[in-house]
Amino acid sequence: MQTINAYFNFMGNTEEAMNFYRAVFGGEFTAFTRFKELPGSEQIPADEQNKIMHVTLTTKNGVNIMATDFLESMEQKFESGNGVNLCIQAESEEEVEKLFKDLSKGGKVDMPLNKTFWGAYFGMCKDKFGVNWMINYTYPQNQ
Repeated sequence: MQTINAYFNFMGNTEEAMNFYRAVFGGEFTAFTRFKELPGSEQIPADEQNKIMHVTLTTKNGVNIMATDFLESMEQKFESGNGVNLCIQAESEEEVEKLFKDLSKGGKVDMPLNKTFWGAYFGMCKDKFGVNWMINYTYPQNQ
């Protein structure tokens, strides 16, 4: 396992929150994607197009704080306990599969493992203790 990072979920105010964290912790946005930039985004309501699909704030010492906006059109809502995910950056597909299998045992699969449009092998689950996990392996760019 390479790292575990905090991944926050917000209800429409991700950009404001992440600008606040940048002011507090310093650093730069190393990834910033709005929903309107996604393949198939025409299916997303106009009032949600400009919301944040993914943002990464990388601090000067290399800590990554990531976040997304929940979308009401996808019936997502902020509830106690679903505001934070722990995001594991794995070193291989095999590690993703093992960690996903072990963490989801007795819990719930929220997004099955799959190859993604952002060039990763990724899945989301909640363990039996209610902790939300995102497990990601980013493929080398020459693949």
